[in-house]
Amino acid sequence: MDFDAIVIGSGFGGAISACRLAEAGYKVLILERGRRWDKSNYPRRPEDPWTWNNDHPEKEQGWLDLHVFPHMSVATGAAVGGGSLIYANISCEAPQSVFQTGWPKEITYTELKPHYDTVAKFMNVQPVPANQWTNRMKLMKEAADKTGAGDRFRQLDLAVSFDPAWTYSQSDPFNIVNSKRFVNAQGVEQGTCVHLGNCDIGCDADAKNTLDRNYIPWAEKHGAEVRPLHLVTDIQPLDGGYKVSFDQLGNGQRTPGSQTARVVIVAAGSLGSTELLLRCREINGTLPNISPFLGRGWSSNGDFLTPAFYDGRAVNPSQGPTITCAIDFLDRSYNGESFWIEDGGFPNLLVDYLNRLDASPAKSEAAKLLLDAFRHLLQGDTLFQNVMPWFAQGVDAANGTLSIHHSLLTGEPCLNLAWDIGKSKQTIDAIVSKHREFSAATGGHPLVPPTWSLLHALVTPHPLGGCGMGDTALNGVVNHAGEVFNYHNLYVIDGAIVPEALGVNPSRTIGALAERCAAIIHSEGR
Repeated sequence: MDFDAIVIGSGFGGAISACRLAEAGYKVLILERGRRWDKSNYPRRPEDPWTWNNDHPEKEQGWLDLHVFPHMSVATGAAVGGGSLIYANISCEAPQSVFQTGWPKEITYTELKPHYDTVAKFMNVQPVPANQWTNRMKLMKEAADKTGAGDRFRQLDLAVSFDPAWTYSQSDPFNIVNSKRFVNAQGVEQGTCVHLGNCDIGCDADAKNTLDRNYIPWAEKHGAEVRPLHLVTDIQPLDGGYKVSFDQLGNGQRTPGSQTARVVIVAAGSLGSTELLLRCREINGTLPNISPFLGRGWSSNGDFLTPAFYDGRAVNPSQGPTITCAIDFLDRSYNGESFWIEDGGFPNLLVDYLNRLDASPAKSEAAKLLLDAFRHLLQGDTLFQNVMPWFAQGVDAANGTLSIHHSLLTGEPCLNLAWDIGKSKQTIDAIVSKHREFSAATGGHPLVPPTWSLLHALVTPHPLGGCGMGDTALNGVVNHAGEVFNYHNLYVIDGAIVPEALGVNPSRTIGALAERCAAIIHSEGR
């Protein structure tokens, strides 16, 4: 065998499991479809590589992969570091109640707690310092207090490095020169946050503690090899292990290759891992005995966004970390639904994008709908300054089914999502109700997106499920350790194995599961 372990993907599941196995002396190869990004090549201009092209990845290997399905669009990252480069920094534990049903008996909050703590420490998570509250945080606290929910307000831990001495009142606060350079615990140079607001498109201050600044370099220091722009196409059992086939992407070409290992960890995310295993079972025929449960139990994690507009009140959603705090209704005290409301933010580049879209003569119907919703913002010098993006996650029905079908346009096999929105409508309606209430209490005017009110369509950056944990192959794809039923030493370790919605940002839960799964692999001498 070429390697002890091949890890497919480098998000929270892949980076963490690869790191721990490399630490334990395994010879590890990480195959990542995306490229390495840093502030020298983050997309900024219209002509930069913003999007990943699933039909022709050899031609476009951009920042964001957007899958558009009926009633659901899913945004995922394509990078060394996976979704950690595009997520909003939130690192939180799932509520204990989440683990009471739907999980293998071995997975409990108590079992995961030490692993939650390990992830938090390794990624150096912390809340926004008291002297650096954004206007959105203050508005959130005001909304909670005015509606009798003051005790539900929570500051959230962020994977961001802060300088306690930085303040909004200092001279030229957002100038990058005010970011203090330092070397983190993994030996990587970073900077401190100066509230630039670009968390989702690449932090120019290097203050975001993404996986390519901690777990991945630590894995490399222990001998792991990372190969960017390697798209895995097949997994085939061999005596004593597996052959992993891939296409190397570059110069408009796909160059095939393969490597072997005794342990293979699929960590390509909820959509990526599920699609790869579906293709291996149904198209390639190399893994025919994967559970019939594959593809089922998919969840959007109840993500929803409602912008509200404030006359004469500066909200400044493009200043500060993208999400910082929450108002917690995870106890199902409101209409029996479990969710929490968060503040939201977006980079100033969104303004430029909408202006370019407005000027385009070739606008799609969806683009026209978006522009009509935000028409009154496309004027003046204070674009979006008075907008509060009320965000949320909730426990939806987790009843989506991913499958492979053949495109009507190309005839090629592609991923499909069947999603019955009706079974999650109560969750979204409860979220919208609280968005309206909090907006009204603070003088805002909410605009429920027409994509929901007219089309009942949702967007999520937090896809979960598809290769869910279960007790047997009858109700899951993998066991409590992430091992695929019927395939020894083949694992899935990422958001795909989460068997139900968490109702909160999932990164630390995925990380805790990865820490636990990697420890089991090593302890059992796999």
